[in-house]
Amino acid sequence: MQRNTERLNNEPAVRATRFAAGLPALCLVVGLIVLFGAGPAHAASKVRQFTETLAGSERTTFEKWYFAQIAHDAQVDEYWDEIEEKRAARRKTRRRNWSFREKDYVTTYPPSYTGPQLPGGLLKRWRAFRDRDKKPDERRETTLPGIPDFLASALSHYKFEPERIPEIEFKRRYAREALSIGLRKDQVVKIYALETGGNGTADMQAGIHPISGKGRPISSALGYAQLLSANTISVVTKHGRKFLARLEGMARRTSDSKRRQRLEAKIKSLRAMIRTARSVPNRWSRHQALSRTSRGRGLHPLNIDGDIGPWLQVIKLAELKKMAERKGRPSLSGAEIELMNLAGPATGLEMLLPVARDKPTANFFSRRGYYRNTIVRGKSAKDLVVALDERMKVNLQQRGSQLFSRVFDEIAAERRR
Repeated sequence: MQRNTERLNNEPAVRATRFAAGLPALCLVVGLIVLFGAGPAHAASKVRQFTETLAGSERTTFEKWYFAQIAHDAQVDEYWDEIEEKRAARRKTRRRNWSFREKDYVTTYPPSYTGPQLPGGLLKRWRAFRDRDKKPDERRETTLPGIPDFLASALSHYKFEPERIPEIEFKRRYAREALSIGLRKDQVVKIYALETGGNGTADMQAGIHPISGKGRPISSALGYAQLLSANTISVVTKHGRKFLARLEGMARRTSDSKRRQRLEAKIKSLRAMIRTARSVPNRWSRHQALSRTSRGRGLHPLNIDGDIGPWLQVIKLAELKKMAERKGRPSLSGAEIELMNLAGPATGLEMLLPVARDKPTANFFSRRGYYRNTIVRGKSAKDLVVALDERMKVNLQQRGSQLFSRVFDEIAAERRR
C-alpha cells in the first residue's frame, strides 16, 4: 500500500485533476466518467441531463460532489488492485514454504472519502433521476434456501429425515465429541457464543432468530459452528466413511430393534450422500457449486441429526486445531480458531504471524468481504483478534452460552469419573 500512495502522483486521477483545472465542471465530470470507466456513454448522458435540471449553486454543488466521488473511486480501485497483487504474490510464497516479509503487505488502510457531501434532498433527486429508466431487477432468488428446503432435498434424494433430539442432549453429545478429540471448553463455547450470538440451537440458520424463529436466511450457515452447505459436503467427502463405521458400530451394539432400524436407514442414506459428495473433485469451488444444487443441499440436514450432527459440526473445529498444530501453534484461543474460520485456515494462521499482526485486515479479505463484515473493517490483524474475543465475552453472558458451559463442566466431570 505504501507503493500505492507513492504511485498516486502518476495515476490518471491526479493527472486528470491537473488537466481539468480550467475546464467547466460539467465537462470535467463527463470526461472523468469516460476516463475511469464509471459506465457507458449513457451514464455520461445521465449526468448531463440531470445537471440541466439544476441551477446556480445546486449545479455547482452536484458537480463538485460527483467529481470527488469519481476521484475517490479511482483511488479505492487502485488500492484494491495493490491488495490483490500482494495477495497473489503471498499465495506463491506460501506454496513455496518461504517466509513472509514486510514488503509482502500493504501497510495503509483503504482510502476514506473526505470530499464534499451532497445534501440529502439533492442526493435523493439524483438517485431517482439516475434510476428512473431502470427495469425491475429480475430476481435471482428472493429468498435463500432455508431449513424446509434442505429437509425436502434430503428426503427427496436420500430418503433421509434427521433424528431430532432435545437441545440439551445435543449439547451433551457435542461436548463429549469435542472433548474426545482434544478441543477445550473455552474454545468451543466461545466460538458458539460468537457464531450464534450465545443462544444458538443445533438447527439455527444464519438470519433466523433461534428463539423467535423470525427473519429469513442470509446464508446456508447452520448449527453451533455455522457450517455452510459446502462445508458439509467437504466434511462428508473427507470423513463420511468414518461416520458410516461409527453408525454401523452403534447399530451392532444396540438391543433396541427400532433404534437399529433407524440407524440402518441412516447408514443407507449416508452411503448415498457420500457418493454425491465424492462425485465432484475435492475442491472448495466444486463443493460450493454442488451445494447450490438440490442434491447438494440434501446433505446439509446431517448437521441436525442427533447422531451425526455433533460429529459433523465439531470436526470442522478439530480440523482447524490440527492444522494449527502442524504449523507449530498447538494451543489456540477461541478467538484465534475463529479467525481461521473467518478468514480461511491458512490465511488465519498467517494473520497470527509477527510480520502480519500489525497489517490492515484488507490484506487478508476480499474487497466485498472486507466491506460487508463490520467487525473486520478498519482493523489490523491483531485488532481483529481482540475484537473477536471481546464479542465472545459479551455473548458468553447469554443463556445458551451459560447452559453450554455448564454442560461442558458436567461432561468433564463425567469423563473424570
